[in-house]
Amino acid sequence: MYDNILVPTDGSESAMEATDNAIELAEAFDAMIHAVYVVDIGAMWADAYEGNVLHDLESRGRKAVGRVRERAEDAGVDITDEVVTGGSPYRVILDYVDENDIDCIVMGTHGRRGLEHYLLGSVAERVVRLADVPVMTVHGPDE
Repeated sequence: MYDNILVPTDGSESAMEATDNAIELAEAFDAMIHAVYVVDIGAMWADAYEGNVLHDLESRGRKAVGRVRERAEDAGVDITDEVVTGGSPYRVILDYVDENDIDCIVMGTHGRRGLEHYLLGSVAERVVRLADVPVMTVHGPDE
């Protein structure tokens, strides 16, 4: 049923909860996990992200996908990972789905409400609405 499962990660606890769920699915279906971290450098900030700032954001991304990799490898699940720089996170995720034959997305949510949700939006919400594959959303441990 599932051969390729995408886990978009930002390194948060909800992303790690999603990772655990994705690993269970991957074990059940002998699927591969794809861990992706998107370095969001929105168009108006592109010039500001030079040198050390961009390096730090990419380093954070490598650490986040590394945590997913470690858990998957400990469970004996095949994994590939990537840190993608640029683009809107939800769009990068949806493009990755199309380009890598992804069958399912498992992602964490941050449970933002009210004004914070209105101002920041929700990557998970956009992915759920626009994805052509099933999407499982997972709340963090304190949500």
